[in-house]
Amino acid sequence: MRDKILSTRPYYSLNDFLKNTYGEKLYKIAIDAGFTCPNRDGTLGYGGCIFCSTGGSGEHAVKRTEYPSVTGQLSAGAALFGNKSVGRRFIAYFQAYTNTYGPLPRLRTLYREALAEPAVAGISIATRPDCISENIVTMLVNLMAEFPDKFVWIELGLQTADDETAVFIRRGYPLSVYDKCVALLHDAGIPVITHVILGLPGENKEHVLSTIDHLNHTGTWGIKLQLLHVLKDTDLAALYLAGQYRPLTQEDYISLIIKCLEHLRPDVVVHRLTGDGPKDLLLAPRWSLGKRNVLNSLHHTMKLLNTHQGRLYRSHM
Repeated sequence: MRDKILSTRPYYSLNDFLKNTYGEKLYKIAIDAGFTCPNRDGTLGYGGCIFCSTGGSGEHAVKRTEYPSVTGQLSAGAALFGNKSVGRRFIAYFQAYTNTYGPLPRLRTLYREALAEPAVAGISIATRPDCISENIVTMLVNLMAEFPDKFVWIELGLQTADDETAVFIRRGYPLSVYDKCVALLHDAGIPVITHVILGLPGENKEHVLSTIDHLNHTGTWGIKLQLLHVLKDTDLAALYLAGQYRPLTQEDYISLIIKCLEHLRPDVVVHRLTGDGPKDLLLAPRWSLGKRNVLNSLHHTMKLLNTHQGRLYRSHM
């Protein structure tokens, strides 16, 4: 399967997919559309997951206070690239909080506004599987028909396939909800990107590989492998400061990432292997701020080991 994939790295990166599919690299512009989360507004709980900052993972989005509209945020985001050669098109990334958690007419208006922008090649919507309904999927299918030359991706925050860990981090839904959501999106022809966090409290290599195995079975199209960051003013920060949580070292993280890639289906598109924790909020691990160094170390180690994505996929199955 891997022989049919044109990849410049020992894994099928998002950049490779974009260049193979669209002939160019597409840059993401993070959007804050003003959503909240059922894990914050009292529907499921308050405060979000134990690792979630008050920005709802939207710290890198264009400031909504300065640019309230999606169109304004896209224009401001594109301007940040300056004279950098970035190609002709962008991905509108609805990132902050839960981006399908709202009235259907409002969702339709926001997504259509982004898709109508000539420079936008498609949209990627970060959300929770318990906030995807059949009506939302139908609306997305209709939008894809209205904009046939553009794509719609859904990014689901799974974090782990272990229900015990999910309860501890206050995810707010069981694994079965994720499975049903993925099946619903598959039937509609909407690609799914699954977000997985490495280094969660109480989890070891076996937990993580079990999550990878589950994703192989359920058929995720893309994956984000994210190091767990300890951010200020979170419940995880309290555990860390009390000595009850120890973050992964860079060596352990790289080793775990390689194991994940080796067991991952070779056609799954790898959207992320490192994180971008806000420097002013990040307590630990501080080594993660050297993103280029982490990736260089990963690539070097995989070359030394002569390994690649999917190498152990069949034997693991």
